[in-house]
Amino acid sequence: MDEAPYPFLEDLRGAWSDIRTECLALGDDLFEPWVQREMYGTGWSVYGLVAFGTRIDAALAACPSTAEALCRVPGLTTAGFSRMAPGTHIKPHEGWVTTVYRAHLGLVVPDGDCALRVGSQTRPWQEGGLFLFDDTVDHEAWNYADSSRTVLLFDFLRPGRTMDELDELPPAVAADLRRRNESQR
Repeated sequence: MDEAPYPFLEDLRGAWSDIRTECLALGDDLFEPWVQREMYGTGWSVYGLVAFGTRIDAALAACPSTAEALCRVPGLTTAGFSRMAPGTHIKPHEGWVTTVYRAHLGLVVPDGDCALRVGSQTRPWQEGGLFLFDDTVDHEAWNYADSSRTVLLFDFLRPGRTMDELDELPPAVAADLRRRNESQR
């Protein structure tokens, strides 16, 4: 996708080292498996920062540089650190959120077979590299390298869309979000 209409992406690239440092300082026990396990089995975990328009204040407070960088993203709806353990494969799927675009900022990228396919294009992640894509296009991700891959994953509103138009969450995701929010209190 063309990134030119989204100059804030360059700000995130510029902050990637500080974001990476904060992510690496988090304990492994703070990452939780993503709820839709039918897509990947095991090995995909997340540390949520913003969940479908709801800020996770304790998580953002633990990562102030990341929080500052994310506050520059207009229409931010979702953000978090996404980790894939070695051997993880997120099966081909199409996302349900039609109101946003998704971005990945590479934080920890191992050498080896570790990539994202969106449509007919396959791209490896790069530390400090960022790419933007439409989550509603068929895509899959895998990490067959020897160590974990971590990115800052974030979604922001497509041009012309508003927070009032956010898509309804699948029931399993909505229930997991409620559980996580209640545990943060």
